[in-house]
Amino acid sequence: MIVTRTSRSFVLAAALARAGQALLRAAPPGGRRRWERRNHAGRDVGLYAGPAVVLGAAAGAGRACPVAGAAVLAAGACGAYDDVAGDHRRGFRAHLGALRDGEVTSGAVKLFGISAAGLAAGALMKERPLDKLLAGVVIAGTAHLVNLVDVRPGRAAGAVLALGAPGLLRGGPGARIAAGAMGAAAGVLPDDLGERVMLGDTGAHALGAALGAAVVAGNRRAGLLAHAVAVVAATRYGDRVSAWARAL
Repeated sequence: MIVTRTSRSFVLAAALARAGQALLRAAPPGGRRRWERRNHAGRDVGLYAGPAVVLGAAAGAGRACPVAGAAVLAAGACGAYDDVAGDHRRGFRAHLGALRDGEVTSGAVKLFGISAAGLAAGALMKERPLDKLLAGVVIAGTAHLVNLVDVRPGRAAGAVLALGAPGLLRGGPGARIAAGAMGAAAGVLPDDLGERVMLGDTGAHALGAALGAAVVAGNRRAGLLAHAVAVVAATRYGDRVSAWARAL
């Protein structure tokens, strides 16, 4: 039964992400130009994969844990704001530095929004105060981690597939949430690799939040602590993480 539920979460998320992407490409709200961005190679690609994976990952996660589904939606919404606002400064230091100078960047809004969403979800998914805090760090930190590796086609979606796979072995809600994240990533991966679409901040943060929620659902304090340390370290050395992903 656990395997069946996990498989259903994967298939549902993949189907919704694939269908959502196709619908957006066929009739993009506001016109095609609003959805186009230039990628690292100078090609114009569409942001259709972002909202599509939000839909798929949120549905897959929400079947197992409604709080996790809500966290995915919140992370996707914050990422979408950054995509629309178009502030391309990367890294916490750049946005916090601008904030000290009195400028509220879209990246700062995204940073605080996703952090708040992660902490709220962690508080609802765990019972003890320390576990709530660690859970919030894991959800928000994993959302940021996936965005850090979204520097070339297929990097973020591939990372979600690789990092989510071990969670499938645990079973339970954590496995179903991980399956939802992986299904959504798999649904858009071919077009992402083909440089026809991109995840943008919308999709990368949503997939990362789903992956983080899967970790929270499948781990106790020791596991939460280990994952929290890992995502904090990745944030601290974000430039190196992005450079590593770019070099793959």
